[in-house]
Amino acid sequence: MLLAFFLVLINSAPALAGDDLKQEALDTLKKATGFFRSIATRGGYAGIYSMDLQKRFGEALYEPAKPTEIWVQPPGTPSVGACYLRAYHVTGDSTYLEAARDAARALAWGQRQVGGWDHRVDVSHLEPGSKKPERKKGHCTLDDNISQGALSFLMRLDQEIDEEWLSESVELGLSHLMKSQFKNGAWPQWYPLRGGYHDFYTFNDNTINDCIRVILEAHKLYGKKEYFDCAMRGGDFIMLSQGKAPQAGWAQQYSHDLKPAWARKFEPPGICSAVTARNIRTLVVLYLHGGEKKFLDPIPKAIDWLEKSRIGPDLWARLYEVGTNRPIYGDRDGKVHYTLEEISEERKTGYSWQSGYGIAGAIRYYHEAKSLGADRFMKKQSEAPGAAKRRLKALELASRVGAVIRALDDQGRWVKNNMIHCEDFVNNANVLLGYLELLKEEK
Repeated sequence: MLLAFFLVLINSAPALAGDDLKQEALDTLKKATGFFRSIATRGGYAGIYSMDLQKRFGEALYEPAKPTEIWVQPPGTPSVGACYLRAYHVTGDSTYLEAARDAARALAWGQRQVGGWDHRVDVSHLEPGSKKPERKKGHCTLDDNISQGALSFLMRLDQEIDEEWLSESVELGLSHLMKSQFKNGAWPQWYPLRGGYHDFYTFNDNTINDCIRVILEAHKLYGKKEYFDCAMRGGDFIMLSQGKAPQAGWAQQYSHDLKPAWARKFEPPGICSAVTARNIRTLVVLYLHGGEKKFLDPIPKAIDWLEKSRIGPDLWARLYEVGTNRPIYGDRDGKVHYTLEEISEERKTGYSWQSGYGIAGAIRYYHEAKSLGADRFMKKQSEAPGAAKRRLKALELASRVGAVIRALDDQGRWVKNNMIHCEDFVNNANVLLGYLELLKEEK
């Protein structure tokens, strides 16, 4: 009875909250994009700007950026470029495609000779008439979705525009992704290798997971078997590196003898609940993409470990000691600690030590995929939501859209703590775009 009333309420609502809000969302998106493009450096972006635009920073205020530097680390230039590309798909306005192209050129001109990216790049050599990038030597990072995120955006743009510099950048980036893979299927944090924990087999910050995701995306877009094989080798490494029961999870990083290893001083070796959840999802994705059931085989033991390692309702420690399975914590003293209370306030707030880590969702994802099978699951995923679900989602989004619209100032800026953040542009633009996509589907 209640469900029937609810559906009547949804279906009697104005068409996805009305044309007025739609126009306001479009106007807000255009105004915000206009301002953001006005502060671009050769088409790219820093992470944070002062209100007078005289100071620029990367991920945080302790990372000042030069006037000719742009930030690659999400939510930097690739994230902004992806917003522009999404806006083009939603609106059909070529202005957004031009903005996406500008961001892509900045990334292509900041790409290293070996094919990847660092956190920040200098684009002073990029001029409007530049035809071919002059790339610098240097190490590239796979940490924090930096090289992978840039490459993913460039590949998607490559489906929309046919320009030699873009195709060449994508090919170079994919070549780098394959060359940086170890023979056993793992990836390091940095490549070319630079020593220390940077060379370890790295799951932390989604490194290997993002590599697999992007190379699978490349296989879908370009169809080359070498990309498929590369992704499958990544899956083989996930299986190879799994801990033995009863600790059948995964560590954040492994030394080259496949033992959980130290990274930074506050990152002791241990079995990691967050990494385990992400690896469950990646194994399911590999099963869905290639149909090989072997990728599902390691998951039940991993779930068993997770279920036995809870420290509260939907709560896990990040790290568990190898052997004892005791929760462990790290600090800048380089020692292993056994209670969160021992940790300095700076590390308590600057690192996630306890959380749900998406574990419940990862377990549900596995069970649904296994129950339905790859073909039925993929078909279900591709089905568009019904009208009632779209309307409900639009009504849920409407209040957020209104808040985003009201937060934009007269100059087209979203301001937080007297600073202008790429992150705010990306998050708020995607709220508007999610709403506009629903309206488009309604038609």
